Amino acid sequence: MSASPPLLFDRPLHRRRLDRAAPGYARAGFLKMRAAEDAVFRLEAILRSFPLAVDLGARDGAFARALADNPQVAAKIGLLVETDLSAAMLKGRGGARVVVDEERLPFADESLDLVVSTLALHWTNDLVGALIQIRRALKPDGLFVGSILGGATLTELRQSLLAAETELAGGAAPRVSPFADGYDGAGLLQRAGFALPVADVDRVKVRYGHPIELMRDLRAMGETSVLIERSKKPMSRALLLRAAELYAEKFADPDGRIPATFEIITVTGWAPHDSQQKPLPRGSAKMKLEDALKAVRRDGEEA
Repeated sequence: MSASPPLLFDRPLHRRRLDRAAPGYARAGFLKMRAAEDAVFRLEAILRSFPLAVDLGARDGAFARALADNPQVAAKIGLLVETDLSAAMLKGRGGARVVVDEERLPFADESLDLVVSTLALHWTNDLVGALIQIRRALKPDGLFVGSILGGATLTELRQSLLAAETELAGGAAPRVSPFADGYDGAGLLQRAGFALPVADVDRVKVRYGHPIELMRDLRAMGETSVLIERSKKPMSRALLLRAAELYAEKFADPDGRIPATFEIITVTGWAPHDSQQKPLPRGSAKMKLEDALKAVRRDGEEA
């Protein structure tokens, strides 16, 4: 029996943070909207319909709004079911909505045609396990389009808080959550059993007048740390001020504004199906690599 992955995140606390953020989420939902619009753009090139689709971690409905702005893609989707860990996030709009924990999906095996998840799955304790559940819920040849925050996210804030707390207290507890490596997106899908995985990275720089404005946006997004091993002490005023000073000293632009990096890893993968293109089996190549390189050298310049 395999061991369960270690618990990194306090999921009940994450739900409470999302509940708190729900009333004002739209004010800071620009990253969610960017990821949702990107997901819709990717669906433009896919020439098929999706009778039953799920938006996993819908928050304030950014994906549904992006669909409404693109009738060509919207016409491909039959029923869209919006889900979220937070019931408060789903309130106040129509359509099919259900409260769902991304770590324990309620969908029957091979029941869905499309699953989209934008900027929600990075808070799962077992990301590969969540992806396996998604793959199982998809019909054969069903599609998953997802995005998560990657490892370069908030690197400036992370460094500034670490340096400030080390300086003031002689040591530091983690105050910014760890994120997945941006170069392992396709690998995550392969480990979860998806076929034809594709991944890419979008790095976004958002500029603020002061680090406090960034922290307010993170709170409004429901993206503040819920690490189980986080410091239980509230951030002191002295720590906050020193971190802001270090942030400005090290990262400020010439005009005095400070940048915040957000790395969005987007992946697409298909539930396996016999009709899909398969990689050639090992040993089936008709020419050895060594012979191919020799042929290239004979036809061109010497290596």
